[in-house]
Amino acid sequence: MNVTHQVNVLSDRIHELRDEVPRQVVAIAGAPGSGKSTLAAELAHRLNLQKVPTVVVSMDGFHLDNAILDARGIRGRKGAPETFDAAGFVAMIRRIKAGEAVYAPVFDRARDIAIAGAQVVGRDCSVVVVEGNYLLLDEDPWSDLWDMWDVSAYLDVEVPELRARLIQRWLSHNFSRAAATRRAEGNDLVNARRVIERRLAADYLLR
Repeated sequence: MNVTHQVNVLSDRIHELRDEVPRQVVAIAGAPGSGKSTLAAELAHRLNLQKVPTVVVSMDGFHLDNAILDARGIRGRKGAPETFDAAGFVAMIRRIKAGEAVYAPVFDRARDIAIAGAQVVGRDCSVVVVEGNYLLLDEDPWSDLWDMWDVSAYLDVEVPELRARLIQRWLSHNFSRAAATRRAEGNDLVNARRVIERRLAADYLLR
């Protein structure tokens, strides 16, 4: 299923729910390298063209700062569930679900830091597309999110394909092939397997 088809499936469901749900919170979950950001951006673009006010909110804004990770000795595991402010993220999604205006943090990849209050989710926003690795994770407190999703999708990508994509991602950041492979296998794929093995059910399984 290509991205256009995936967008069609999700946008059709969102339109079906518009009269029932004033603000829809849509989860796009999957392992690192599964294509979450691309799908979220394409879905939001489609909905905005259709005059449905939509924003994308990423879980990545809740990365703990590197200084905190260093103090805890887990910087090498950055991207694992325990390296996020999970409780803060759940609290924000609860506010979004309630229809509140929210200022969300955004992760600046170039500087490797989260910037507080960098994105506005206004009261007039009809659809909030949330993307992240752990939106369907069956671990506390992430599992509290499951009941908040009006529509949920899981991007199902085989591990060998994820490995290839993740190595390529690090290569694009000017890592050597050996270093890119170490990064992918030593951390990203560990997180990917956790996502795959401990996920809750989604409304849509997208391949």
